[in-house]
Amino acid sequence: MGGQPVHDFSRRIGFREARFTPEGFMLNGQHLKLRGLNRHQTFPFAGGAMPARAQRRDADILRKELKLNLVRTSHYPQSPAFLDRCDEIGLLVLEEIPGWQHIGEQDWQDLSVRNAGDMIRRDWNHPSIILWGVRINESQDNHDFYTRTNQLAHSLDESRQTGGIRYLYNSELLEDVFTMNDFGFPLRPPNHPLYLNTEFNGHMFSTKSFDQVERVAEHTLRHARVHNQLASDARYAGGIGWCAFDYNTHANFGSGDRICYHGVSDIFRIPKAAAGFYKSQCDPEEEIVIEPGFFWSQGDHSTAGGVGTVPICSNCDHLKIYVADRLHTEADPDRATYGHLKYPPFVVGITDRPAWGDLKIEGYIAGKLVKTVTLSGRGVDAALQVLPDDQELIADGRDCTRVVLRLTDEFGNPRRMSSGAVSFHLEGPGEIIGDNPFALSGGAGAIWIRAQQTPGVIRLRAELQHLKPQEISITVLAAEPEAV
Repeated sequence: MGGQPVHDFSRRIGFREARFTPEGFMLNGQHLKLRGLNRHQTFPFAGGAMPARAQRRDADILRKELKLNLVRTSHYPQSPAFLDRCDEIGLLVLEEIPGWQHIGEQDWQDLSVRNAGDMIRRDWNHPSIILWGVRINESQDNHDFYTRTNQLAHSLDESRQTGGIRYLYNSELLEDVFTMNDFGFPLRPPNHPLYLNTEFNGHMFSTKSFDQVERVAEHTLRHARVHNQLASDARYAGGIGWCAFDYNTHANFGSGDRICYHGVSDIFRIPKAAAGFYKSQCDPEEEIVIEPGFFWSQGDHSTAGGVGTVPICSNCDHLKIYVADRLHTEADPDRATYGHLKYPPFVVGITDRPAWGDLKIEGYIAGKLVKTVTLSGRGVDAALQVLPDDQELIADGRDCTRVVLRLTDEFGNPRRMSSGAVSFHLEGPGEIIGDNPFALSGGAGAIWIRAQQTPGVIRLRAELQHLKPQEISITVLAAEPEAV
């Protein structure tokens, strides 16, 4: 219009070779054991209706904080912004058609076939996508219906294999890859040449971030056990745990509050202890990790006299553990139990302490001290942390960023048994998505700050009665004018 474009449309593409084989998954000809989690595209306060920045942040959390190489979009195609970010950072994707267990009549099936086509046509440009899921998650066999979805996927995209998420071990295989939800342990052995575990743990051991120390420790080790078995046999292409983040649910599921506490991170994307296992599987050159799979407390264990036998997830090769500045024990990775993992967890008995005090964990690689983590023995809240994911937003009326709230000890560790109501005062061109006051759960939580349509500076003050108030600022930049 007037010599100026009124609309433009662009898509990025990428090139790679991704194949499931009888020897496992191959990426560009190199074997890669897949280590992933399922993601529900739901957020507190807003459901799925979060803008691009929040969607992209989830991909960053999965790849950069949890060190995953795969995510499954359970159980529906997800935001293009999320997929764009997966492309950019190398997070592989299994994307599947909408649905959960139910198969309807013929009109319903026709719509589902159309959904499969719409998904592939919309997203086939994303190199991160390595597998199309063309069955309704955990549904019964239906030969004619799934013949249609599978054939359509192959006719539209010859470059990718298909899978179909099932819980029936002996169900009919029409797709290329046998994609199986297996919540038992030990896992069932692969019964087809191309085999991928697509769900485990999750609702079988629902765990809150503030649960008793034995449950938190067991939750951590359950994820380690499954991935150890997956690593033991090349016929397992890998596994995708259930799930990344806790999520809202319907009235007759979850833990009585319409929340499923199935994630290795809570509903605000704040990691639980089990997240430390996934993080610890990265190479130390990427990040040196020491993540205790427990809380440092005197009486939270059912056996009197100490914390008990607990996991420490780390990619170090030796640990020294001090209590009250005295060496308590030394430990090596538990290769006897988790010997198929590149970085097995350390399983350490912390009992018979000569005195109570701070717990210090020193991590060593090749005899050199590389990292120290200290947990306070005082049992009091030392600080309220207010941590925005982003320092800048765009004044388009929808851009937003998460602000994490954490009660910590004096060493910056989360205080999981703490609570309280954080009150906010906001000035500037923004608004809070969330509760005000906000009730912390497990010593943590988050709100989101949404920009309005005016540039400026948002100033947020957070107050919790017994701690020093915290203030942050976020700059809101002018948006590009929209063509009308």
